[in-house]
Amino acid sequence: MPVDLLEAVKILKLQYDQLSPTTVDGLLNCYSADAIFKDPFQEIQGHPAIKHIFVKMYEQLNQPEFIIREQLLGNQQVAFLWDFQFSMRRWNTSPKSFSGVSWLYFNDAFLVTKHHDYWDPAAGIYEHLPLIGPVMRGLKSLA
Repeated sequence: MPVDLLEAVKILKLQYDQLSPTTVDGLLNCYSADAIFKDPFQEIQGHPAIKHIFVKMYEQLNQPEFIIREQLLGNQQVAFLWDFQFSMRRWNTSPKSFSGVSWLYFNDAFLVTKHHDYWDPAAGIYEHLPLIGPVMRGLKSLA
């Protein structure tokens, strides 16, 4: 168990660096049992639900990888600025990436209690889908 926030962040970053279908449980060890995870598509709570998100990610994407570029720490909170690289298993299988921020809240045991991801689903996902992608790219060009 980490002794301070810096150690907890170091362990969490290592888990994300080594994330694979077989290491999701190790990542969950950094989260409280009732942790909340929120992104542009959902808000869920607890280890089983969080695990399901990561397992599903590996089922739908080829070689998904989070690259944490920066971190900001303060008052039991951490922000990770990251790039997410992947390719789709179906449709356009060329490599893709987008950037985002994870805002993490830690409890007194230095476990993540809330994980809130901020990223643009239009640029991250919708623009790469076969039917909606051209529409989204067209709308973006008009802005």
